[in-house]
Amino acid sequence: MSVATHLGIDLAEYDARIRTFIPHYEEMLDIAAAAVDSSARTILDLGIGTGALAERCLKSVPKARVIGIDSDPEILKAAAQRLPPSTKLLCDSFVEFELPACDAVVASFALHHVRTRKGKERLYSRIAAALRRNGEFVMVDCCPANDANLCAVQFHAWKSHLARQYGSKQADDYLEAWSHEDMYVPLNDELQLMGKAGFSVEVLWRKDAFAVLRGKVSEQRVATSASRKLVKGIRSRT
Repeated sequence: MSVATHLGIDLAEYDARIRTFIPHYEEMLDIAAAAVDSSARTILDLGIGTGALAERCLKSVPKARVIGIDSDPEILKAAAQRLPPSTKLLCDSFVEFELPACDAVVASFALHHVRTRKGKERLYSRIAAALRRNGEFVMVDCCPANDANLCAVQFHAWKSHLARQYGSKQADDYLEAWSHEDMYVPLNDELQLMGKAGFSVEVLWRKDAFAVLRGKVSEQRVATSASRKLVKGIRSRT
């Protein structure tokens, strides 16, 4: 399914409409981009979309090169128009694609399309393995509370944001449709999944159901990954 179909909009409307769908959208992307280390030279954007986060990353780290992966060929055309010619855009699923070595991995409102916890756990391990020493993983997404009552308050705030543009009924319809198509993992569970993959995690920003998280690859994970690559190389030569 294309992004436009998923959201029920024309692709040309995406950049304008996403702000009416997601509260605090600009603020979250600005914080995520600013979190990318200035020494990063290769930034991998999972589910790059129209390139809004990647564009901000390049303003923060102008010497970096972006590799973007997205399974929607039409939205990649929009990203190509927005980003510099040095950007490498790959039409594929980041869940299945072999992630290239990089200094930073970023993702905004893409990882909730991973349907299972196991699938997300595997993805986070693959991200950690792709990152070079001192690499970091920055994620922007919907990460609601585990507590049912607090979660309800958070989604009511999201509905109020939608209703200002679309009215109460349409807001309910959007949230209902997205709840069947997206997998919103609670914040505490996200922190555990990232920690299990070898990340030291910080919550950079949090409001209502939304969060910006940054994971740094632990030195132990880097050493383990290097050892595995060395063993693999030795075996391939014997």
